[in-house]
Amino acid sequence: MRVSVTDQCNLRCLYCTPDSAAKMASSDLLSYEEILRVAQLSVDLGIKKIRLTGGEPLVRKGVMPFIHRLAAIKDLKEIRLTTNGVLLADMIDELYEAGIRKLNISLDSMRPERFHKITGRDKFAKVWQGIERARKLDFSVIKLNIVAMRGLNEDEIVDFAQLSMDNPFQVRFIEFMPIGGTAGLQKDKYIPMTDIMKKISLLGELSPVESHKLNGPARIFKLPGARGSLGFISPLSDHFCNTCNRLRLTSDGKLRACLLTDQETDIKQLLRSGGSDNEIRQLILQTIKNKPKGHTLSQALKTGSCHGQMYRIGG
Repeated sequence: MRVSVTDQCNLRCLYCTPDSAAKMASSDLLSYEEILRVAQLSVDLGIKKIRLTGGEPLVRKGVMPFIHRLAAIKDLKEIRLTTNGVLLADMIDELYEAGIRKLNISLDSMRPERFHKITGRDKFAKVWQGIERARKLDFSVIKLNIVAMRGLNEDEIVDFAQLSMDNPFQVRFIEFMPIGGTAGLQKDKYIPMTDIMKKISLLGELSPVESHKLNGPARIFKLPGARGSLGFISPLSDHFCNTCNRLRLTSDGKLRACLLTDQETDIKQLLRSGGSDNEIRQLILQTIKNKPKGHTLSQALKTGSCHGQMYRIGG
């Protein structure tokens, strides 16, 4: 289950959060108590892994005590964090103490000026400091997420891949997805995963690495002699709908069984109208039962987009 704890973010990435994004009223967000209740009932139904996302999850006030309480849920095997890394260096000791050992960090450029252009903020040095601190603390998994975009960072693809040679990172390349109101302006940024892999293959043969169900949608490979690995996520050119087992709880209290469609159920309304634990469990099960068999992003790339905003859904 992906849990978005806030719609707010301290970056303004071109493909995610527009400068015009309005802040949701705090009353529209699920409270920590509500999130913990949904998490507990989901674990009762068999959910074993929760990933915290946003927006940027670390910007929400009180997030550390919440993570400690989440980690105390019996039978929850794993909590992961997806972050843009801006606050990571300042909070990483607390995260480690809370039991977080697996991080996904967004990093769409290693060139400070370009990073500023893509994210709208001059924060590359701060993000890299967080990545360095995570490496020194020996987190068991550090994934660097790169949204590959034609004309923006495609000339860094090989540089990113080379990070896996000397570092225990999983460097993951993600196809641009046309989600939200800005997608129509950016459909020319899409690069198919075959093109990305072709560029990287100049460094050597890509050898597949065996994966398992909880590892997520990435296909994993290694370059010869690399300490780390490479992940390839291709929701458009080679989608993974038939193996997807993800459920998403949005920051405003909706359940989504698919990131890439607008189909959702309103769990907040049930939570706030006195719904019983059994009623909430049944709503979660019904959402899973109604999970779409596939998405229509290929069509959306040509004609429009999913209407939901990534910063509210949670990636």
